[in-house]
Amino acid sequence: MTINGRPAMAATGIAGAVAVLAAGCGIGGTGVLSAGESDTTVTITPATGTRAVKPDAVIEVKASGGKLAKVTVQGSKGSAVTGRLTGGHKTWRSTRTMTPGASYTVTAQAKSGGKLRTVTSAFTTLAPAQTLSITDVTPNLPGEKVGVGMPIILQFNRPVADKAAVERVLHVTPDKPVEGAWRWVGSQEVVYRTKTYWQPHQTVRFRADLAGVNAGGGVYGAADAASTISVGAAQITTGDIGGHHMTVTRDGRKLRTVPFSAGNGETREFTTTSGVHLLMDKGNPVTMTSPGRQPGDPGYYQQVVDYAVRFSNSGEYVHSAPWSVGSQGSANVSHGCLNVSPANAEWFYGIAQRGDVLKLTGTGRQVEWDNGWSFWQLPFAKWKEGGALD
Repeated sequence: MTINGRPAMAATGIAGAVAVLAAGCGIGGTGVLSAGESDTTVTITPATGTRAVKPDAVIEVKASGGKLAKVTVQGSKGSAVTGRLTGGHKTWRSTRTMTPGASYTVTAQAKSGGKLRTVTSAFTTLAPAQTLSITDVTPNLPGEKVGVGMPIILQFNRPVADKAAVERVLHVTPDKPVEGAWRWVGSQEVVYRTKTYWQPHQTVRFRADLAGVNAGGGVYGAADAASTISVGAAQITTGDIGGHHMTVTRDGRKLRTVPFSAGNGETREFTTTSGVHLLMDKGNPVTMTSPGRQPGDPGYYQQVVDYAVRFSNSGEYVHSAPWSVGSQGSANVSHGCLNVSPANAEWFYGIAQRGDVLKLTGTGRQVEWDNGWSFWQLPFAKWKEGGALD
């Protein structure tokens, strides 16, 4: 191939080739734009035809003797690649990573002597043997409103080697700003918690710019993820286990005081935990069995209960218990749950939101911060120590 009577250089490797462009023409890699007595050279890296470009490589466009007017990057899949012009419009660099196993075309427009010319480069990115994906974002139920204590919980499809690189691309944007931080719970789970409760009645947006992120060990992020979270009313329940009552409030207004019967305290297992809990889920009915015991073992039980709202991973629920109504409000006789009347259980079940706060006091057994969603048991300064970033 020849241009203006001279042979064009093939674009190889990472650097582009040099060619002279006639008006309206374009060539991958590098172009020289002639206008009067001045020339503008535009260089695009990676050059056209380059294969297996690392997804976290930087796309760079440089102009000498003139200025870049516009640079766009189009990919065959995934999110758009953004960039920034610097140095008096002499340089453009991408500001985010690329999707693995995709093809890209970079189009650069440069001005020379008042005329606009175009240079392009087409290349493909590496398709790694292993990729990292977010397999679950909690909360995730369609149309759900969550409580003001709700965390954001991410699950990954494989262990994350470079946690800092991944955490750096996780973004949480509430309508009503509040400080928050991520904490890693193992190598495949990370949790976001705010310093103070979310403001009620707002939208929180989560975004993970994960595509192309080098997660370590040759693993790259497969795709971006996003979620929208709707925070409902501020429903906070406080209860004194020794006093056998809990008070439910909504947006600061008292809704109801509910008598209950808590754990009998005969063993640690049968002692209701004190501390800040979050409502986790609910079911009607739920079958409860004694943890760590088999049929025939001392203390074994199996009980079907109605209107059950879970608040820990150690088997604690608020649920209907018609058999203990006589003790509710005066004595603790349960295996650790908060037993309430059928009418109160149905009412509490109906208003309960995942992430609602339940504060219990009165026993020597504190709920562990990693027992269910009891993340508020950790002071925020301690919580932040579990993140991967300074």
